[in-house]
Amino acid sequence: MRVAVRVTPKSRIEAVEASRKDGTIRVRVTAAPEDGRANEAVLRLLRERLGVARGAIRITGGAGARRKWIEIDGMEEADLWRRLEAAP
Repeated sequence: MRVAVRVTPKSRIEAVEASRKDGTIRVRVTAAPEDGRANEAVLRLLRERLGVARGAIRITGGAGARRKWIEIDGMEEADLWRRLEAAP
């Protein structure tokens, strides 16, 4: 499955905020957007929250932008939202 994610680098906290109603996923990371550090932090945070393996999630578009396309292998949309909206 492929989803759009809005990223805020250099945030004070690391968090994943999701709203199925609005269809939005926002990821805040403390890493700076230099040398791919923020992208790695986004993938790490989403892996932890979704409980997927390292190779099952990747950025497929927007690597240099705040809006990114994330592809997740082996997950249905309903399962994605259930895991994202669960308490961290």
